[in-house]
Amino acid sequence: MAFSPMAVLPAAAQSSIAPETVTEGLSYPWSVAFLPEGGYLVTERDGLLKHVSEEGDQSVVPGTPEVFAQGQGGLLDVVLSPDFETDRTIFMSFSQGSPEGAGTSLFRATLAEDGDGYRLQDGKTIFRANNRAYGGRHFGSRLAFAPDGSLFMTLGDRGDGPRSQDASDHTGSVLRLTPEGRPAAGNPFEGEAGHKPEIWSIGHRNPQSAAINPATGVLWTVEHGARGGDEINIPEAGKNYGWPVISYGRHYSGGKIGEGTEKAGMEQPIHFWDPSIAPSGMAFVTSELYPDWQGDLLVGALRGRHLSKLDLDGETIVSEVQLLGDLDARIRDVRQAPDGYLYVLTDSDDGQLIRLVP
Repeated sequence: MAFSPMAVLPAAAQSSIAPETVTEGLSYPWSVAFLPEGGYLVTERDGLLKHVSEEGDQSVVPGTPEVFAQGQGGLLDVVLSPDFETDRTIFMSFSQGSPEGAGTSLFRATLAEDGDGYRLQDGKTIFRANNRAYGGRHFGSRLAFAPDGSLFMTLGDRGDGPRSQDASDHTGSVLRLTPEGRPAAGNPFEGEAGHKPEIWSIGHRNPQSAAINPATGVLWTVEHGARGGDEINIPEAGKNYGWPVISYGRHYSGGKIGEGTEKAGMEQPIHFWDPSIAPSGMAFVTSELYPDWQGDLLVGALRGRHLSKLDLDGETIVSEVQLLGDLDARIRDVRQAPDGYLYVLTDSDDGQLIRLVP
């Protein structure tokens, strides 16, 4: 059953944090990954991949794919292979143009050292979703490796909600792929006529957050609603999450969406926001550097211009605290680094990578 919006607790009730700028001047950064040798990889929506040194110096990493940089489209998520220290492989999602319109694709490459910097080599687009449409809306797209080595990839509805109910269409779905970009074994629609074997779940609007809950090894996602109705979901194999038949939001015109807030055969979110915060990026906190945040969920807010900290009791949201409001910045991504520190990316033409120092 869905939880109604709750009162927001004062940030003063939590440990204090000091935002520390690692680098600035990024152009609409979308995602950050942490290199084991130190430093960061940051995607910029216009198509550049940047290496940021520990001192904050930026350099371009050549070898990225050609992107459809329009509206919400461009170079999107970046994650390291689970075996990165031995295979040096990275994965990036991006919006790719075609005569049939743009859709979300998956790119794989090897990160190689090039003198004092880095470059991508052996780059290849290993998966092209059929969520093709014209315009720059709702590509998704986050990537998250499951404990079994399969790769989850979230896709938006491309502004055409009814397509999210079609299991032959990647639009508005969560996919589960192999590291080679093929359907992972055991997917729910494997061998079923008229269904895409890559699909894990359907009925999503625009999930721009995805992370594996370290306590359970299970995927969680957060997706944009329309006017209200941003949702936290725990997508299960073969399940339908309702968009646009059910929703806790309304059309931007104020009109009703679909048939209401529930329908048999369609899943309920574990939490929703109304009004919308426009969520993007999420991380579970396990770090001992933030002792009273351990087990909490962090979600970036674009429209809300804050970082939402959600206190969890299993799969129940107990309370919410809004952090970083003083930055007055759109939070695009939030990650916990291997060294335990938390980082956020701000979404602007002068974007920042910020470390949260307790």
